[in-house]
Amino acid sequence: MKVDIQALGMPWQTRDPFIFCVHHLDDYPKGSPTMGPVASLAGRQMGSDFSGRDGWSMYHGRDVPGFPKHPHRGFETITVTRQGCIDHSDSLGATARYGEGDVQWMTAGKGIVHSEMFPLREQQAGNPTELFQLWMNLPAKSKLVDPHFTMFWKDDVPVHHIDDEAGTRVVLTTIAGAYGGVSPPAPPPESWASETLADTAIWTIDLDPGARFVVPAAAAGLNRTLYFYRGDVLDIAGTLLSPNHSANVTSERALSLVAGKTPCQLLMLQGRPIGEPKVQHGPFVMNTREEIRQAFRDYQQSGFGGWPWRRDDPVHPREQGRFAQHPGGRKEQPS
Repeated sequence: MKVDIQALGMPWQTRDPFIFCVHHLDDYPKGSPTMGPVASLAGRQMGSDFSGRDGWSMYHGRDVPGFPKHPHRGFETITVTRQGCIDHSDSLGATARYGEGDVQWMTAGKGIVHSEMFPLREQQAGNPTELFQLWMNLPAKSKLVDPHFTMFWKDDVPVHHIDDEAGTRVVLTTIAGAYGGVSPPAPPPESWASETLADTAIWTIDLDPGARFVVPAAAAGLNRTLYFYRGDVLDIAGTLLSPNHSANVTSERALSLVAGKTPCQLLMLQGRPIGEPKVQHGPFVMNTREEIRQAFRDYQQSGFGGWPWRRDDPVHPREQGRFAQHPGGRKEQPS
């Protein structure tokens, strides 16, 4: 099998229908009374700190790490958490706290402004935070749909514990795409992933040392990419992959994976290409340059609904548990 290998950059390189992928892994220290880091911020480029200094970054946050209010149009954000939590607030009045395995799938559509902050709630110990954020394109017919977000709470996301013949374990988490006849929750209704023929798969695969796993064959013509970000070496159908590399592989053939001498972790993204022109300018992804110009005009005039919060970087009280409040006031919590 042909395996196209590339080194991982920042962000990770993606293929249609995905347009962006970043892996945030921050070893945050103890939290302050305001849920910022108990550490000196001297030497950091505050407001735009991606330094990874001491194992963590503030990003665009100035007190609490994270991403204060910013706009999106024309695509979706899919936020897959593994450790830590995220406080979400948006221009439609929705807000949430989620993390520790939860997933938020948000269709930006015709435009939304949101904030994603990483409150450091633990005051007696560190606050390790790990998540993936993916941007998935929308076809032209869905670029200007109403914004919408869906929560996949941790207990609703299928996690498969698979022991191979030698007794070593693989843990497969499926955010999109069925495995073994078990399907994850449905994506938002206007998502490209909601199209049956899109064959979208978003999987995290954790392998014990020496563990073996076979990624099942899928339909032909899909873009399937494996991102190997932790471990010593991964054997992909006889090709050895070093950590911090990605592999573009054929979708219509089953794919054997064998971990090296240390635990291996990877992310798999798969989907049928939308195959339409893509013009991107920062947080706006459309089909033409005129549509990009219109996005800027609309944002300047309307703010995509304004900003109902008193701060650009709102966070919930430390003791607040995981929850979501949707536009219109509907509330939900993990079961």
